[in-house]
Amino acid sequence: MKQFFKFMFASMLGTFITIMLASILSMVIFFGMIGSIISSSDEMSSGKKVKVEPNSVLHIKLDYPIQDRKSDNPFENFDFNTFQGKESMGLSNIINTLKHAKEDDRIKGIYLDLSTIQTGMASLEEIRNALLDFKSSGKWIISYSELYTQGTYYIASVSDKVYLNPAGMVEHRGLASELMFFKKALEKLDVEMQIIRHGKFKSAVEPFMLEKMSDANREQYQLILNTAWNSIMGKVAKSRNLSMEKLNELADNMTIQDAKIAQTEGLVDELFYKDQVLADLRKRLGEEEDDDINSITLGKYRKSTLKSKKEHKKEEKSKNQIAVIYASGSIESGESKNDVMGSETISQAIREARLDDNIKAIVLRVNSPGGSALASDVMWREVVLAKEVKPVIVSMGDVAASGGYYISCAAHKIVADEKTITGSIGVFGVVPNAQGLMENKLGITLDRVKTNKHADIMTVFKPLSGEERDIIQMGVEKIYDDFISKVAEGRGMTKEQVDSIGQGRVWMGADALKIGLVDEIGGLERAIEIASEDAKLGDDYTLVGFPKRKDPLAEIMMELSGEAEARIMTKVLGQDYKYYQKLQNIGNYSGVMARMPFDLEIH
Repeated sequence: MKQFFKFMFASMLGTFITIMLASILSMVIFFGMIGSIISSSDEMSSGKKVKVEPNSVLHIKLDYPIQDRKSDNPFENFDFNTFQGKESMGLSNIINTLKHAKEDDRIKGIYLDLSTIQTGMASLEEIRNALLDFKSSGKWIISYSELYTQGTYYIASVSDKVYLNPAGMVEHRGLASELMFFKKALEKLDVEMQIIRHGKFKSAVEPFMLEKMSDANREQYQLILNTAWNSIMGKVAKSRNLSMEKLNELADNMTIQDAKIAQTEGLVDELFYKDQVLADLRKRLGEEEDDDINSITLGKYRKSTLKSKKEHKKEEKSKNQIAVIYASGSIESGESKNDVMGSETISQAIREARLDDNIKAIVLRVNSPGGSALASDVMWREVVLAKEVKPVIVSMGDVAASGGYYISCAAHKIVADEKTITGSIGVFGVVPNAQGLMENKLGITLDRVKTNKHADIMTVFKPLSGEERDIIQMGVEKIYDDFISKVAEGRGMTKEQVDSIGQGRVWMGADALKIGLVDEIGGLERAIEIASEDAKLGDDYTLVGFPKRKDPLAEIMMELSGEAEARIMTKVLGQDYKYYQKLQNIGNYSGVMARMPFDLEIH
């Protein structure tokens, strides 16, 4: 027995030591990996070891999600399969880098190496406009792909030459939008979604109450798709010297079935393999057949621009600053996280910019479908206060609707892209009734006691009475009246005028300009120009981004504590992750909502 305990304790001690050594080794590897990632991140920001050779071509791929502002999270673009970082840039970085390349004599042209693109239509427009601006310098752009999606082809159409793999194809079929309705599924579950809303176009709740689009919702969808498609086809037609009638005919008949037809119909110039594209690049650069091509990626070129600015413009930094506040995601109360815009985070950012005497103007970059009406109002108040002391200009991204428009309406000026989705001035409330699910499906009954008549008004385990519906409807009407009153005040309109274009209706930027919801068509760069003009700064200013970035280690800890779920689900579900998000967001609805009914992308 003594020997037994001796060997048992020895075995336990050995196991304990092994576990401890393994844990220590794992921690060393983990923190070494973190150090490597942060070091890589620091190198990205400092521009070390990046040299741009004379007679270079800028090699651009856009095969990553493009957001307004790239995250500083070191794990954001880290590939755990290869333990290497993946190149990724935010929209503003892409545009600024293209602007720098336009003036750089070392960059002779751009090679667009396109496969897929993951962003909204307004962001596509800003990138396309930046490429057109690059071409205005007299430099060339060529593009190549094995498969042009409608989004990548829209970008590629600015090129001097559009090349397609001989076995490839061009997608050209028009735009469509497909909605998912849950009414029958909820009926099977014996769950009733009790809807209280204002606005016949406020269709965010229709999936819970209908089996197909209402006539009003179909009308607004059709207008939005027609406006977007006509704009896209008009610009493609101009770039490719084709007629819109011809392009629509090709789409209606699904004529473009292979690469040869795409060339015959004028959508592409040549059917080239990759080696032929590289030969064309050598010819444009004046290189011999066997010479290496001086090529630099967009991300590496940006490193060089950061280094250049650091070395040559250190003393030129202006004390005048323009704050660019990035307000992105669904709107909720509290702190920002993941794809959520927290009212506390954004309010604090606006407040800091207002109180900082070095900041002479504010550009609020809004990219949000809306969310909590209360949280929207909290941020609106900070915009009003900031407007009293310095110019506040709103730049609308892919979407700035409902709550996103609520926080925008008080600004001095609103700049939107012609394909920005905006408006959706309306509110709604949703109170699920799961009594049938509990009793009829699960055999669970509930009973309650209360001190007052309506103490249990928001429970999800009983239906609303007529009186309770009226109470909630009164709250919705009050918030809607407050919403249109603030829009009327901010936009210099009457409440009746706002109501006539409100009712929850969604508009494209081009149409929003006509009805007075926005002041000018343009992107973030144009909004910054206006801010500089209104603050009388000329070119004497520097840009400062808000909200302030978190410490990289804090970002990692947040990632490990929960944000990794989004990465995993995106990896598993791909493009269908957005549907998972929509279902997940239903559970986050609380209070009265000011949210847009849909999202729109071009693929």
